Amino acid sequence: MPILTTLGLAAALAVPAAAPPTAAATADPAFARCMAGLQTTAATQGIDADRFTAITAGLQPDPTVLPLLDAQPEFTTPIWDYLAALVDRQRVDDGRAMLQQHRDLLQRVSAQYGVDPVTIVAVWGVESDYGRVFGKRPLLQSLATLSCAGRRQPFFRGELLALVKLIDKGDLQAQGLTGSWAGAFGHTQFMPSTYARIAVDGDGDGRRDLVGSIPDALASTANYLKRAGWRTGEPWGMEVRVPAGFNASQAGRTQRRALTDWRALGVTGLDGSALAPAGLPADARAALLLPAGNKGPALLVFRNYDAIYSYNAAESYALAIATLADRLRGGNGLVTAWPTDDPGLGRDERRQLQTLLLARGHDIGAADGMIGTASRRAIQVEQRRLGWADADGRAGQRILRALQSEPQAKVPATPTRFSLPTNYSAAQSPAIRSRSSVQQIKGVSSGQFQGLDAWLVETPQATAAISVFGGQLLSFVPQGQPDVMWLSPKRAALPTPIRGGSPVCWPYFGRQGQGDDVPAHGFVRTLPWELQQSRRLDDGSIELTLAPPALDNLGLRLTMTVRVGRELRQQLVTENTGKAPATITQALHNYFRVGDASKVDVDGVDGLDYLDKFENYAQPRRQQGPWSLRDPRDPGRSDRIYTQAGGHYVLRDPVLKRRIDIRTEGSRSLVAWNPGADAAAKMADVGDGWRDYVCLEAANAGPDVVTVAPGGRHVLLQILSSAPL
Repeated sequence: MPILTTLGLAAALAVPAAAPPTAAATADPAFARCMAGLQTTAATQGIDADRFTAITAGLQPDPTVLPLLDAQPEFTTPIWDYLAALVDRQRVDDGRAMLQQHRDLLQRVSAQYGVDPVTIVAVWGVESDYGRVFGKRPLLQSLATLSCAGRRQPFFRGELLALVKLIDKGDLQAQGLTGSWAGAFGHTQFMPSTYARIAVDGDGDGRRDLVGSIPDALASTANYLKRAGWRTGEPWGMEVRVPAGFNASQAGRTQRRALTDWRALGVTGLDGSALAPAGLPADARAALLLPAGNKGPALLVFRNYDAIYSYNAAESYALAIATLADRLRGGNGLVTAWPTDDPGLGRDERRQLQTLLLARGHDIGAADGMIGTASRRAIQVEQRRLGWADADGRAGQRILRALQSEPQAKVPATPTRFSLPTNYSAAQSPAIRSRSSVQQIKGVSSGQFQGLDAWLVETPQATAAISVFGGQLLSFVPQGQPDVMWLSPKRAALPTPIRGGSPVCWPYFGRQGQGDDVPAHGFVRTLPWELQQSRRLDDGSIELTLAPPALDNLGLRLTMTVRVGRELRQQLVTENTGKAPATITQALHNYFRVGDASKVDVDGVDGLDYLDKFENYAQPRRQQGPWSLRDPRDPGRSDRIYTQAGGHYVLRDPVLKRRIDIRTEGSRSLVAWNPGADAAAKMADVGDGWRDYVCLEAANAGPDVVTVAPGGRHVLLQILSSAPL
C-alpha cells in the first residue's frame, strides 16, 4: 500500500511530533548490529555491500517515529473530525482549481488508465494537500529506525531495501529525500516498494519522479487504482437509508451482497426510493458501511471503493477520498448528520476559533487553521472558564459556538514608543560586520551577490544569498526555477536601505507608534549582521543563525534563522530582556519577482478585512476575491494591511508560469504593496521596475500588534516555496 499515514490530515490537525535527532547523536550499538544484518540481506538481493554502506552512512535511529506506529490519525481521530479536516471548503476549492489547471493532463491520464480525473485529484488532495505537504522526515533515517525497532519490522525492512535499490539504480537521490514518518513520499505519498512496482513516467522525460513531476505523480496514482481493480464508469458508492432496527452486524466492507438482497433487507436511497445506482448492473454486489453505527450515515459501497481503500487500509481514509471526489463533482457531501453534538471543524472554522482565542488574549500565533499545542491549551483554558467538566482542548463546533455567542471586550494595545539606541550610530560601522568566528560549513561561503557582501548558501535543492548589511534575504533560487526574490538593479549605495529581497522591519513596521526621531521600518535593516551558527541538516538543507548587533537601552533581542532547502524557512525570534512588557510591530518585507505585477493574482485574502494606506487606514474594508492590481476599487496600485490574516497565501504568476506559496506562523497580518506606475516613477530605485515585483509581507502591523512579556519571546515564521503553474 502506498502510505501508512495521511500527511494532509497530520498537517490539518497539526499533529505534534518531536524533531528527529541530528547525525551527531551518540552511536547505538543495537542499531549498528541491525544495519549490519540488513547489509547482509541486501547483498542477497543484489545490492553491493560497499554501495549499501555508502547509501546508509551516518544514519542514526530516530526514536520519535516509534510512538507514531500506534497514533495514526486514521484510527485514533473521530471520523467526524477526520472528514471535517480533510473535506473542507478550502480543499474542495483548491481541488476544483487543480482540475481546471491540469485539465489536459488529467484527461490524458484518465483516458489511458480509466480512472476519472476527480478521483485522481481527490487522492492528491488528501495525500499532500495538492503538493503542499510532502513530509519533512529523512526517509532513510525513518525507515532504518522502523526496520530495527518497534512492531512491523519485517515490513519496514522491505521498504528500506526497496528505497536503497531505487537510490542504487539512480531513480532517486539519497540527499534531501524526505517524506512521512513511515517512509511515504511525493505528491501522492507512495511507499518505496509501491514506487518501484507502480510509478510511471507521466511526462515522457525518461524518469519516474513523484516528487518533482505532477504528471508522473498523477499518472502513477491512476495506474495504482487501475491495478487495484478500478472499474471505469462505475461509482464508488452512495449514501443510503437503513430501516429502523437494522442489524448492524450485517454491515462491513467484506460482507458483500447483491443489490437485490440489500433491497430485501429494507435498504433504500436517501429519499426512500429503490436502490438503482447508475452505472451498475442490477445484480452488482455491494457492502454496507455504518462508520458511526446505526445513528450515523450509512453508505453502500462498490468495487471502486475497494480500490480506494487499498491505497491506505482505513475506512475513514477511503471515505475522505470518496466524499472529496463527490464534492469536486459538485455534490454537497453527506446528508445524514454524525451522531455527535460537537461536529468537527474545517480550516475556515478553525481560523474563526483561533481568531476568537486571539481576541481573548491567548498567545497562539497566527489564526492559520492549524490546531497545535498552543491552540489546544488555549481552548482548555476557555473550556475551564466556561465551567466544562470535559476540558479536553478539542477544537469542535461546541467551543466555537460558545465563544461566538459571547460579547467581546477588546482593548487594542498601543505599540511601545522606542528611542534611538545610544549605540545605534556606532553599530552601523562596517568595521564590526560579522565578527563571528563560526566555522563555515560546506555549502556556505562569504562572498558578494550583485555587489553586496553576503553569505552564499548552496544546497542540492536551492541556493540563497543573505546580505551582511541588514541581514536581509537577497535571493532564493529553487533548483531549476528562477529567483523567487526581486532585487532592484537601481538600488542606491549603502547605507541607504536595500530595495528588494526581504528586509527585516523590527521592532516596528513603518513608523507605527513612533516619532520622527527614529528611522522608518525599525533599527536593524541598516546594521551589519553577524553569522552566529551554520549547520547542515539531515535532509540536505542548510540553516544559518544570524543576529544584528546588541542595541543599548532597547530591552529586546532579535535572532533570525534561515533554512535553505526545497523550501525556505525564515524565522524571527524576539526576546524581551527588559523588565516591562514591550509591544512591537514587525515585518519580513518580501519583494517577490514576477513577470508582470499587473497580471498577478494572490489567493488567501478573500473575505479578509484590510486597512488602506491611501485612505490613511481610516476604516476597514472587506476583500472580495483574490488580491490583484486590477481591483476596480483602486486599480493600478496597492498598499494594504490585511488584518487577522490566515497565514497561507498563493501568488499566481501567469507570465513566469509559477506559483509562490507563502505560509506564516506568528504573523497576524499580511501587507500587500506595489506602488504602481505613477508613484514608482518618483522612486529612483524602482522606476519602471514596479512591474517586476509584488510585495507580500509576513507582518504584525496595524491593529495586529504583539506584546512580549518580560522574559518572554515571540516567533514569526515564514515558509516560501515555488512550483510551476
